[in-house]
Amino acid sequence: MDKLIIEGPARLSGEVHISKAKNAYLPILTGVLLNDKKITLREIPKLRDINTVYKLLENLGVVIEGKGTDAVTFDSSNITSQEATYELVKTMRASILVLGPLLGRFKRGKVSLPGGCAIGARPIDIHLTNLEKMGAKIELKSGYVEATTEGLKGAKLVLSFPSVGATENLMMAGVFAEGETIIENAALEPEIDDLGHFLNAMGAKITGLGTKEIRIQGVKSLKTCDYTAIGDRIEAATYLMAALATHSDVMIRGINPAHLDAVISLLRDSGANIELGADWIHAFPSELKGITVDTAPFPGFPTDAQAQLMALMLVGKGTSVIAEHIFENRFMHVPELCRMGAHVQLKGNTAIIEGGNKLFGAPVMCTDLRASAALIIAALVAEGKTEVARVYHLDRGYENLEKKFQALGAKILRIKEAE
Repeated sequence: MDKLIIEGPARLSGEVHISKAKNAYLPILTGVLLNDKKITLREIPKLRDINTVYKLLENLGVVIEGKGTDAVTFDSSNITSQEATYELVKTMRASILVLGPLLGRFKRGKVSLPGGCAIGARPIDIHLTNLEKMGAKIELKSGYVEATTEGLKGAKLVLSFPSVGATENLMMAGVFAEGETIIENAALEPEIDDLGHFLNAMGAKITGLGTKEIRIQGVKSLKTCDYTAIGDRIEAATYLMAALATHSDVMIRGINPAHLDAVISLLRDSGANIELGADWIHAFPSELKGITVDTAPFPGFPTDAQAQLMALMLVGKGTSVIAEHIFENRFMHVPELCRMGAHVQLKGNTAIIEGGNKLFGAPVMCTDLRASAALIIAALVAEGKTEVARVYHLDRGYENLEKKFQALGAKILRIKEAE
């Protein structure tokens, strides 16, 4: 296993280019299963989760060429299996997203119940109950979801919660469904729009993107396309908060600032000096004060930026309060931050952060993807050396993290750790 050694306190400067969004490309990659024609996807980030989906697709019979380059082609014309096995699905929840495309195109799919970060239950019943409304027969057997259909039919689907994964799965299931599928209370995240634009580029007929009601008119066939996903808003938020935490001047490029409206608004309320352009965010040295925030589905403050915000608020003056409303187990970074001198009190789903206390380097351990990013930010602020273990969590969602921070002037080094 690798670990990161970080020497603080750091002062960052320069530009960082944001990778394309992992959370956009994961559903887009499963969407190639719908098409029997070649697809080209560009600038796919080199991440553990992406590699997992490559393996999953190849196990199903997709031929992938150009992995690791800026233009990867996918040929799903000769699918040999409709089963996503436990060995791959156990490491990543997004694997469940193959179910909609497999059902839509092949009328059957078998997918292991998913795994991923241990940040909460994240049940998939919203996916399954609504696929049943479209005509799927679903059975749970030996840890697998087994779904079959004589042909999916359009239906009105009212989501009990605006689940991102369920919205994506049902959108893809609706592409070949007979008639019109209407998803009400759909998730509003930018990655949903991106998936819709990709599906439409292949010939799907999807309207209502960016609204709570998405309509999918079923089609008979798709065409080839060449597509590039949006920039990763959570990666951008992470570098933005790292810049503010270290009182640095950093330009963040390759991101639509509108995708971070809630984050930028909150940070400005805390005193952050931020300028925006069409595809960039510029952070300047700032004096921050405490804030109160509740995580919420988009366009609210994203749960995926909550841990990083907590690390930033350790630097601000006064008390901050963060209430987590999406996942019930998303404060696992708190004990690790406290090892570095943080003063954080937990009360149920709420964290009370006392800002302005000195942080000191310490051995810490990553517990999930975004918690890991919080430890990096804290380590950049702390005095002395921090050893961050189990960084494979980071590698799931941050491309070239240490190289990007090194380019900004941080003293951060990856070393191989004895097994």
